[in-house]
Amino acid sequence: MEKTGHKGGTDTGAQDHGGGRSLPWQTPKESCDDPLAPDRVAATMANPSYRLAEQDLDFLASDAVRGPRLELDYLKPELGLQGEGIGHTIVVFGSTRIPEPDAARRALAACEEKRDASPGDAEAERAVAIASRIVEKSRFYVMARDFAHRVAMAANHGPGERIAVVTGGGPGLMEAANRGACEAGGRSVGLNISLPHEQYPNPYLTPGLCFQFHYFGMRKLHFLQRARALVAFPGGYGTMDELFETLVLIQTRKIEPLPVILVGRDFWSRAIDFGFLVEEGVIAPADRELFAFADSAEDIFTFIAEWYVRAGKPLFG
Repeated sequence: MEKTGHKGGTDTGAQDHGGGRSLPWQTPKESCDDPLAPDRVAATMANPSYRLAEQDLDFLASDAVRGPRLELDYLKPELGLQGEGIGHTIVVFGSTRIPEPDAARRALAACEEKRDASPGDAEAERAVAIASRIVEKSRFYVMARDFAHRVAMAANHGPGERIAVVTGGGPGLMEAANRGACEAGGRSVGLNISLPHEQYPNPYLTPGLCFQFHYFGMRKLHFLQRARALVAFPGGYGTMDELFETLVLIQTRKIEPLPVILVGRDFWSRAIDFGFLVEEGVIAPADRELFAFADSAEDIFTFIAEWYVRAGKPLFG
């Protein structure tokens, strides 16, 4: 009886399967039959069309395959978070440019040294002024570290499902939050974004819980998909982008309400004039109730806990 071969034809016996003999398609056509055959076969096999789709990087990077890439960008972190049992998170955003106090003071000293070496240099004076303000804001590094430590400690000893601290995985205030969670024995998540230049994750992320994204959209989705609160420390475009997207999603009822805390009232009141937006009629007075200000780690944690009490929902679990 003939057996159907896996190549779509037929073969005449089992001796070719495991018998040590090569199958017809395992050797190329010999040049004695056609002198051009080897070159033709080589050209066919070298062409990108012959590569397996999963191994063809040019194909995978093409516009036509953007849909599957988006799915993969979502799915890998999703399965990783599920596998680690991460059900809920508290998201912390903040500037990458605000380091811990000692580092900020060293940077200021370096700027002062350059200024002193170039009297009258306006740019050097400006650098000193900015470095001085960064030193003042470095207190937020301490605050973010303290807050995340409190979250991790409460999660470790609280009822129900443990909650993780998640940041963008970078330096500055994101590092501070990951550091606080790490030092408390909590799970510390980082959602990195691939950039045209080299970058490194901060050293306080739980191995297996730092994920790289190609698409900002997928990264944003993962930030909010498990979020129980969003805490925004002083920051620039990236922090404001995430903040405003969250406020818009709450405002438009696209997501369930969650506590949004702006840390550093003086900074945020100057950076964004919410009162002006109300006066101009471009946001409603009620939209100012979508967030709260806080100026200490204790205030942040207390506000989140009390928000869930008022909502009749558990923070942990």
